[in-house]
Amino acid sequence: MSAKLKLTSLPPKPAVFIEPMECLAVSKLPDSANLVWEIKIDGYRAIAVKNGDRVNLYSRTRNSFNSKFNYVVDALNDMPEGTVLDGELVAIDDDGRPNFNLLQNFRAGASHIQYYVFDLLCLNNRDTKKRPLIERRRLLKSLSFKDQRIKILDYVEAEPSELLQVVREQKLEGIVGKRKDGLYEPGKRSGSWIKHRLNRGQEFVIGGFTPGLHGLDAIVVGYYRGKELVYVARTRNGFVPASRRQLFEKLKPLVIPNCLFVNLPEKKQSRWGLGLTADEMKKCVWVKPKLVAQIKFLEWTDADHLRHSKFVGLRADKNASNVTKEHA
Repeated sequence: MSAKLKLTSLPPKPAVFIEPMECLAVSKLPDSANLVWEIKIDGYRAIAVKNGDRVNLYSRTRNSFNSKFNYVVDALNDMPEGTVLDGELVAIDDDGRPNFNLLQNFRAGASHIQYYVFDLLCLNNRDTKKRPLIERRRLLKSLSFKDQRIKILDYVEAEPSELLQVVREQKLEGIVGKRKDGLYEPGKRSGSWIKHRLNRGQEFVIGGFTPGLHGLDAIVVGYYRGKELVYVARTRNGFVPASRRQLFEKLKPLVIPNCLFVNLPEKKQSRWGLGLTADEMKKCVWVKPKLVAQIKFLEWTDADHLRHSKFVGLRADKNASNVTKEHA
């Protein structure tokens, strides 16, 4: 039976942008027979929508990716009309691994960028969000794409410990678990989808920087706790001269006179030298909290700071006001 026939009982629903469902970060993986597992891939979340003969590719915040990733849009032309896909734009390096830095320099790495699809939200103008995950994935498998830029991400049913071992050997980011019977919940982080990282890291808001060679020496980052911006680190590692200059040019128009971090100044330097005192703040230039940086780090300290933080790249697909602390 075709995918179209399976959906005849569902009411028509025109294909439109749907806010992506979110993953809950966990530090310990549950042992559940009701979960399937995927490799965690580090890229830009993207929603693909086809209405009539037009394809639109959106970021998670509904910004258009059409001009930036036009070759991916072209590759999606053979998807059925009235279809909405959820997936991730990923740059694959020469070793076959996702590379977020390569994705940042997308013009140089255009031939390496692929769209990994992992969910089907609408097919033939029929809403599939209320169908169980396994059924949505079965319908997704019925689609075929001629262009090799479009991949359907496989899932496995296995012990998570076994999968983690493979992920470690391949030096990948982590794994994602999803309930087999789970519905698609737009914009929600219900725990029906979970993620476990092998390398600690998440997005943080840039609220300032310290000047230096090539424009900046370090960025001052934090997260939102409610409406309050909380400082967590000054990050110097991970930059090269070109990335320092590029980020400095993006930060210059955002300069403001006052610090917006609610927990600054701090009274003293912490054990690891991460505290930002009033004297240290005199070296900082403050900016509107508009830009989001992907940061890797060793661990959270007792003082709610990051140890050994490293800049990975900017997250153009993230809204700064939605960046909160991932506790896992």
